[in-house]
Amino acid sequence: MRIGPYAIDPKVILAPMAGVTDKPFRQLCKRLGAGLAVSEMTTSDPRFWHTAKSRHRMDHAGEPDPVSVQIAGTVPEVMADAARFNVDHGAQIIDINMGCPAKKVCNAWAGSALMREPALVARILEAVVKAVDVPVTLKIRTGWDADHRNAAEIARIAEAAGVQALAIHGRTRDQHYAGSAEYATIAAVKAMLKIPVIANGDIDSPRKAARVLAETGCDAVMIGRAAQGRPWLPGQIAHYLATGEELPEPSPAAVRDILLGHLHALHAFYGEDAGVRIARKHLGWYARDRPENAAFRAVVNRAQTAGSAAAADMRLLRRAGRGRAAGSARSRLIAPLTRPAAGLMATRSAAAVRPAPRPGARAGATCRRLPPPARSGFPPSRRRWRTPARHARSARRDGYARRRCHPARAGARPRARPARTGRCSARRRRCGISGTPPATSSATPSRARIAFTHWLPVRMR
Repeated sequence: MRIGPYAIDPKVILAPMAGVTDKPFRQLCKRLGAGLAVSEMTTSDPRFWHTAKSRHRMDHAGEPDPVSVQIAGTVPEVMADAARFNVDHGAQIIDINMGCPAKKVCNAWAGSALMREPALVARILEAVVKAVDVPVTLKIRTGWDADHRNAAEIARIAEAAGVQALAIHGRTRDQHYAGSAEYATIAAVKAMLKIPVIANGDIDSPRKAARVLAETGCDAVMIGRAAQGRPWLPGQIAHYLATGEELPEPSPAAVRDILLGHLHALHAFYGEDAGVRIARKHLGWYARDRPENAAFRAVVNRAQTAGSAAAADMRLLRRAGRGRAAGSARSRLIAPLTRPAAGLMATRSAAAVRPAPRPGARAGATCRRLPPPARSGFPPSRRRWRTPARHARSARRDGYARRRCHPARAGARPRARPARTGRCSARRRRCGISGTPPATSSATPSRARIAFTHWLPVRMR
């Protein structure tokens, strides 16, 4: 498959994903076998071009050719300026986002919301194609919803405007990522176009990629969420499409090496502070399908600096029974991250960190840790926040049970509550409680009244 002067080989493309396909991840996927990796979405608004986030997204130094950059916006002139700006900063292919289903993007009439305005789509595509000398591609969905599947109409507009490749996600905007992708619409669009068409949606294995290509007749496949934590997947798909043989899953040692290389690249690209935070989601994805997922995430989510691991965290893992020995099957992924020689994460023991009050808690709030759950060696993480008023409510609610259970108060007579009328009667009727409370004296409540009061639900007392 070719996009302008660039040959895309193998025909496996990494989809643009905001917050995921940054420069370290794109380089890693290309090194492991992807034919093209599209950058995460960049804004067309010039007011944000010089922010730290935009500078990182527009950094393409050292990336292998071709460099594809995705832009998003809704004003044709502004989109044209954004395309020129990105070409000046290293972009070799400009991809236009008309498939993002995010609410904040669609509310600004960008992303997949543009599919509701075919005339505006035509003006945007014509303006961008005329503004730059590099190939322009487009990514869309099958439509806005099930009643408005207009991918074929948008595809004709794109080909007429000069777009040189079209990627289609097999869902409508209102589906977001729920349900299953459908490929009949993609096949119909491919049959009517001369430009390359790329199939996207639910492609998570080499066999699925081959089946989608055969079913739709598309020129290439695009891999999105399935590559999160599996940057080797595009390479596995490319090998299967070329040879018909499935590569085995990488060994724990190979995953460890890929993970550590990705982690160091994130730290070098973003700096230590931001790199540690951004790395957490990637490291969680790597361990997503592994038995030590919970222990692994517990360690990396508390990471603060990129240094050697603290001895307390190794004790934490041992108490959890997840990594007693570095060579055990369960600890093959965790052990390299907890060795001081790995130089990976310096974390703080959860027991050494005093819990801070919940944001917005009232004055006088205290924190009480619940006991650890069964079959878990980790320090308890759930907290119950109580103010003095909540303590008082709990005491009133639980007082009857305490009096019944406490040996010193076994014979104590519970304090009766004053009788309620009006709303209380309505609540009894709603709850299906028949009858009326026994008549009592206001001076000395009877035991029948006390029993009735405590028999009521807590909210009705």
